[in-house]
Amino acid sequence: MAFFKRRQDKQQSEGNRPAAMEPEPAPPAADQPRRGLWGRLAERLQGTRQAIGGSIDRLALGRKIDEQVLEELEEVLVTADLGVQTSLRLIEDLRGRVRRKELGDAAALKAALKQGIGQVLAGAAPAPARDQRPHVIMVVGVNGVGKTTTIGKLAHRFRQEGRSVLLAAGDTFRAAAGEQLAVWAQRAGCDLVGGKHGADPSAVAYDALEAAIKRERDLLIIDTAGRLHTKVNLMEELKKIHRVLGKRLPGAPQEVLLVLDATTGQNALQQARLFHQAVPLTGLVLTKLDGTAKGGVVVAIADELRLPICFVGLGEGLEDLKPFSPDEFVEAIF
Repeated sequence: MAFFKRRQDKQQSEGNRPAAMEPEPAPPAADQPRRGLWGRLAERLQGTRQAIGGSIDRLALGRKIDEQVLEELEEVLVTADLGVQTSLRLIEDLRGRVRRKELGDAAALKAALKQGIGQVLAGAAPAPARDQRPHVIMVVGVNGVGKTTTIGKLAHRFRQEGRSVLLAAGDTFRAAAGEQLAVWAQRAGCDLVGGKHGADPSAVAYDALEAAIKRERDLLIIDTAGRLHTKVNLMEELKKIHRVLGKRLPGAPQEVLLVLDATTGQNALQQARLFHQAVPLTGLVLTKLDGTAKGGVVVAIADELRLPICFVGLGEGLEDLKPFSPDEFVEAIF
């Protein structure tokens, strides 16, 4: 348990640390031909797979599955950013199976853990149905996680499904945000509503909703300024945007998606907690999942917040945003 105390202290420290304030990447010039995303998933999640599945093989292969092995496995799971509480719950289930003599070797241990993680991921709430017109999606997150890029990919995905999409440039504080979103809107083939630099984001959101209603668009996706989740005044601004949309169209926004950088591990979970307190999140988008060994945070978030992970980002191309599949994710990391 001393290991978990040290880990919790570290997580609390990291939870107050802002994400890197780097500009979001510009859209790539063109998408290269690519294989199916989930067909490449095990390769793209190599870091997370080695941190979890590979570690089980190293610590349990050829050994009797006993309390010592389970204690070492606890450390593996916490280090892979499943979080202390989630890891302890999973290990306690495995401990019961060991007592019942159900886990005789490394393969059985891995299968049991795989089943437990799958159950955690399947227990999250379902994503809202996108059947109201216009269906309003408000996208939030801290600086540098890739919100604008994610919005462009979402717009492209919905357009590929045959839906009409309107984008709203609600980030009126970052000088290049509107221009960047305009590039993505052009690539996705949809209209954009924006405001002047420094304009009231709530007014931009309201105008965009009016336009979506008049133009009979299927979806309205609203970008918001990146903000530190610890800044109360900026979080209050999100609440205001949420209220304004709801007054104009009851039930709007039907979705509030939080974009998280998977490479930040437990800091992503802390961000999710605080944003969820400010505005009622309906789901999450995890970016940069292909470049991290901290993909276990997917499990921690699903376990603690019961929020659906709607999409995951596995690259920079327009097609590199995939609806999250718990079963396929578990298969990939094992």
